[in-house]
Amino acid sequence: MEPRNNVTYFVLLGLTQNPKEQKVLLIIFLFFYILTMVGNLLIVVTITVSKSLNSPMYFFLASLSFMDVIYSSAISPKLISDLFFGKTTISFQSCMIQLFTEHFFGGSEVFLLLVMAYDRYVAICRPLHYLVIMRQSVCVVLLIVSWVGGFLHSIIQLSSIYGLPFCGPNVIDHFICDMYPLLKLVCTDTYVIGILVLANGGIICTIVFLLLLISYGVILHSLKNLSQEGKRKALSTCGSHITVVVFFFVPCIFMYARPAKTFPIDKSLSVFYTVITPMLNPLIYTLRNSEMTNSMKKIWDNK
Repeated sequence: MEPRNNVTYFVLLGLTQNPKEQKVLLIIFLFFYILTMVGNLLIVVTITVSKSLNSPMYFFLASLSFMDVIYSSAISPKLISDLFFGKTTISFQSCMIQLFTEHFFGGSEVFLLLVMAYDRYVAICRPLHYLVIMRQSVCVVLLIVSWVGGFLHSIIQLSSIYGLPFCGPNVIDHFICDMYPLLKLVCTDTYVIGILVLANGGIICTIVFLLLLISYGVILHSLKNLSQEGKRKALSTCGSHITVVVFFFVPCIFMYARPAKTFPIDKSLSVFYTVITPMLNPLIYTLRNSEMTNSMKKIWDNK
């Protein structure tokens, strides 16, 4: 455990070392972060205040938006301040906190997206039993299971790296503290830890992604029994869910479902699930949902 004390901070190389590119990225990421915060908080407030949005789908959507707010806040403010001030160091403790937070909320979101797919499956394939199957107590339990799943995933990630010896280089070729870039800096054999990270990150991501694809396949197959209006609504909802799922999971699987190696493209791909997906969620879920937009208009008019 002693050698770890040799490294008290890390240097994050970020996305680029070019000052002009940094200024452009600063504006882009600041804009993305503001959109993420405003969009997701608007969803949480609208669903909480509106009496008409009381179905399980909106309960889970508000939870997803809340997760996105915290998840994004664990990553974007540090990224933006690094681009603005040019100060790219992060203390060892802050690095571990960021690692834990991003994996806790990112992991919880992975499980919540699976819960949301199950909710859509019940709503479309078992509509007569929907309110019985997805009663409030069940929804709360499913949400707690998502949180617990994310917490366990994150604790395993953190505990597998926290006690390792960092005794030399402290430069992370990334814009966040993440498992594989950190494992590169450890001065001991990390083969077993790499396998653990692969099992805890990559395999979970891959299994959940496949389950999601199967569930949406079953949903789309069952649409033939619905009316034209029912088909249109179901396709719109499932289409938005699938878009989010692809943006979030495909880069995630590429990043973690492989041996503990890093590639130059990793940083660019990480932007998809750390910055772009939390921003897209509100746009995808609200702009294509008339109930949501109508409720927002009502609340706005009342104010």
